[in-house]
Amino acid sequence: MENFSVKEVKRGAMELVNAHVFISGLVQGVYYRGSLQRKALENQVCGWTRNLPDGRVEALLQGTKENVEAVLRWTESGPPQARVKNVEVEWEEPVETYDSFDIAG
Repeated sequence: MENFSVKEVKRGAMELVNAHVFISGLVQGVYYRGSLQRKALENQVCGWTRNLPDGRVEALLQGTKENVEAVLRWTESGPPQARVKNVEVEWEEPVETYDSFDIAG
C-alpha cells in the first residue's frame, strides 16, 4: 500500500470530507473495529472508531468523497461475523485532519 497523507489531499484538487457514522446490530465482539480500520487504510481513509455503551460502533471517516463512500459501502455488512442492522451517516465539514485511522479504547 502506498503511503498517503490527508494533508496532501486537502492541498490538492480533491476536497476532503468527513462522515460521522453510527453502526448498529451485532457489531461488537466480532472484530468490526479492526476490520473497519483495515478497510479504511486500504482506501486511504483516516479517522477513528470506537465501541459505544449502547452496543453500536461509532466512526469518523475522513478522506476524499469517493474513498469515504467505498468504506461506507463496506460498513453495511462489515466482517463476516457481524450482523449490521442500520448505518447512520452524518456528513460534516472537516474541522481537523487525521493522519491515521485509530481504534479508540
